[in-house]
Amino acid sequence: MIACAVGIAAACRICLEPDRAKVQRAERNRKKELRALADRISTYGRNVHQRYPDGDVVVSENDLAEQFRKRPDTVATALNILLGERKVQKAPLNGYWKLNV
Repeated sequence: MIACAVGIAAACRICLEPDRAKVQRAERNRKKELRALADRISTYGRNVHQRYPDGDVVVSENDLAEQFRKRPDTVATALNILLGERKVQKAPLNGYWKLNV
């Protein structure tokens, strides 16, 4: 019975929150998802480098989007986050990135 009351209170809170709060919550969730995707891309690069230690890890935005089942523009945004952290570099070919591992 207490769990039901807590569930109803949470549902009412979400339904009654102002538009600005909804936008802020959506933006926080988007940033959290992008950070998680950036971490997954970085981990993927390290794993590939462990399998093939002699060469560089170069991937395309479209291949990563397919690998992680995300939209290519979302993957590009995550790669730009990693670019700011110097964990990736843009490759000479358009749409390709070199992962620094």
